[in-house]
Amino acid sequence: MTDSETRPAADWWRSAVVYQVYPRSFADADGDGTGDLNGIRAKLPYLAELGVDALWISPWYPSPLLDGGYDVADYRDINPEFGTLADADALIAEAHALGLRILIDLVPNHCSWEHPWFKAALAAGKGSPERDLFWFRDGKDGQPPTNWPAAFGGPAWQQLDDGDWYLHLFDISQPDWNWDHPKVIEEFDSILRFWFDRGVDGFRIDVADSMAKDAGLPDVPLEDGQPTREKYVGNPFYDQPGVHAIHQRWRAIADEYADTPQGPRVFVAEAWLSPAERLAQYVRPNELHSAFNFDALRAAWDAKELREVIDHTTENLWAVGAPATWVLSNHDTIRHRTRFGRDKKDALEGAGVVPTDLALGLRRARAAALLELALPGGAYVYQGDELGLPEVEDLPEDVLDDPTWERSGHTVRGRDGCRVPIPWSGSEPPYGFGPGTEQPWLPQPADWSPLTAEAQTDDPDSHLNLYKSALRIRRGHAALGEGRLAWDQDAPEGILSFTRDPGFQCVVNLSDAPVPLPPHQKILLTSAPLSAGELPPDTTVWLES
Repeated sequence: MTDSETRPAADWWRSAVVYQVYPRSFADADGDGTGDLNGIRAKLPYLAELGVDALWISPWYPSPLLDGGYDVADYRDINPEFGTLADADALIAEAHALGLRILIDLVPNHCSWEHPWFKAALAAGKGSPERDLFWFRDGKDGQPPTNWPAAFGGPAWQQLDDGDWYLHLFDISQPDWNWDHPKVIEEFDSILRFWFDRGVDGFRIDVADSMAKDAGLPDVPLEDGQPTREKYVGNPFYDQPGVHAIHQRWRAIADEYADTPQGPRVFVAEAWLSPAERLAQYVRPNELHSAFNFDALRAAWDAKELREVIDHTTENLWAVGAPATWVLSNHDTIRHRTRFGRDKKDALEGAGVVPTDLALGLRRARAAALLELALPGGAYVYQGDELGLPEVEDLPEDVLDDPTWERSGHTVRGRDGCRVPIPWSGSEPPYGFGPGTEQPWLPQPADWSPLTAEAQTDDPDSHLNLYKSALRIRRGHAALGEGRLAWDQDAPEGILSFTRDPGFQCVVNLSDAPVPLPPHQKILLTSAPLSAGELPPDTTVWLES
């Protein structure tokens, strides 16, 4: 694949298939058990052959890694465990030479307590200008300023020895920036330009709905006696109106680069907001370019529910001129092979507590991949999705790294099960993750040898080759990517069937029985073999109509 074969520069992001790389767990070039930028560089040909359009690289910045890199100590450098700025520059250039664009994470709600500005704020003391860059407040009768809960457990405020409390909506090590302060606004303008000038094609905005806070600091309602974690309309720290001015400012910066030979620089929002009407406010023409559709990720394997999500998403995003952006898994969620192997009411439950049929989950994951890649708009593939990896739900407690484990008092295992380093080759760990035998930072299962990229490459029926075939067809078919769909109103109950012009039809059987194929000229691809010319349960087919 060459750059000339990528989507047109003016609109590449509207149809792009983006592959998410979690750097610690993708590929290890130096053999220390931790993934790194040179490991990513070595695998760029693999990603180009897979057929994706871009990479999104989770945080690569200097960090104490108390929250997997989302605790950023320096926004203008590379974590030494991952490499150097020179390595990042080489990665960007080599990716571009292969026709792959690069998106990186921006973490604007909070930084690490190791960030120089927060360390200066701690040293400066109560009432200092340095503390105005964060949310330092007095408590109330010895209690926190508000009852706000932290996302990883416990209260969202931490008290210092001098009596001040600081806000951390996530881990205690992640103080929230004060986006009412002009110095914070200007700093992030500069950070965007720093990376755009180095050739980065865009940013994924971490918790894009959280930067603005209600300065009156009202409490949140109680639910079962505890402060609610719901993102209700009017929540004082999520989806506040002020966040849109920040996004509009960023969009103007990105638009400064629109006429460069590299093409437009773009943003994708992480905003866990429902219903889609709320999410659509983030992708209006003067704000962010796209947003992850988490309603689809959370949907059960159910025809009625999936159709409702697809309709609601597309209708609301199209109304503001934005494409839908579909995602099945990421670094924060249980891998979809495992989710789809469970009863739908328990699909999102925590590790190890729900019976799982992984064979059923794999069959549904294959069907879901073809559904995702046939829908209008863009799509995201989390590393290992293309290998059919399951969630690792039996990690030993002594290796758990997610702050949720500690903040919950060792009651919630957290997200480590989807972050286990991916297998590349060989019959035993570390499965080619690094050049030697050093075991990776999270242990890999002993039964993953059939799932390695090497083992799947020469198997025409493998999960990896299903993805390659789907992405090849998607790239070459005029009906796929950005556009519209039309539902087949005569489809039986439990069947999703839609057409896309010109001449494409996708049929997904979510019922318990085989169904006849609709009239067609050619079968382009199936997620599982047909049965006597019929589409079996938990199977998707792409047809030329």
